[in-house]
Amino acid sequence: MRDSGRVAEELIARERDWAAAIVSDDADLIASFVTDDWVIVCGRGIGTRDEFLALVRSGDLTHSSMRHAGAPRVRVHGDSGDTAVVTGRMTNTAYYRGQRFDADEWVTDVFVRRGGCWRCVLTHLTTAGPG
Repeated sequence: MRDSGRVAEELIARERDWAAAIVSDDADLIASFVTDDWVIVCGRGIGTRDEFLALVRSGDLTHSSMRHAGAPRVRVHGDSGDTAVVTGRMTNTAYYRGQRFDADEWVTDVFVRRGGCWRCVLTHLTTAGPG
């Protein structure tokens, strides 16, 4: 298994680059960070990769900022170290069909390493509460 400290650095950089891709509103670039079967889970339910990317491609969903609020927690799993969970707090400003919304959320991303590249298979969002 790889050095977990090095893997944590790789994943934190991957998360930072993914956030920048989301702010770029480039659906193809965003897609390069997730698997074909990626899902996003939030208070409204489960959304698929294709649904999310279609919203970005149509311009119905855009982002003007996205960043970590503090250092994310990274845990590597499995004998080969090819699965990892990254949990942290993120803030973002997005626009859905022109309406602005600001989010402060706890985000958990599950990554797998395939072909030497980390890709997300699942994202779970929980609205951050006061405190």
